[in-house]
Amino acid sequence: MKENKIIIDKLNNLLADFQIYYQNLRGFHWNIQGKAFFELHMKFEELYTDAAMKVDEIAERILTVGGVPLHGFEDYLATAQIKPVKNVHDAETAVKTIVSNLEHIVSVERSLKELAGESEDSGTEDQMSALIEEQEKTLWMYKAWLK
Repeated sequence: MKENKIIIDKLNNLLADFQIYYQNLRGFHWNIQGKAFFELHMKFEELYTDAAMKVDEIAERILTVGGVPLHGFEDYLATAQIKPVKNVHDAETAVKTIVSNLEHIVSVERSLKELAGESEDSGTEDQMSALIEEQEKTLWMYKAWLK
């Protein structure tokens, strides 16, 4: 049961990071300006829509393994490693922030995947594997955009 508490805590950390990442994406979507506006406005919407689905899946996993998902913004702000950003209007800063946020999220998912494997929690391990695979591809694309 001890490992379960650790997994629940780490899943809640991931949930908090995703909530801040999601809110950052909303801000980028609303505030992007410049020549890349049309391209990135649409891409940021895709990212935040996807992040909202992932938030729900992570919260449901926490419930599935016997925990209670964090659900207050104060809790997210206190728990998340990702920090909120404001007033980002330029494409490069927005994309660099997305890359940085996703790199952190993937590192948390890798840690969770390893812990879940050691705890024989194949559901969490599989969920993390799927998230990592998808987000590594997203990272590759946004890093390519920055070049």
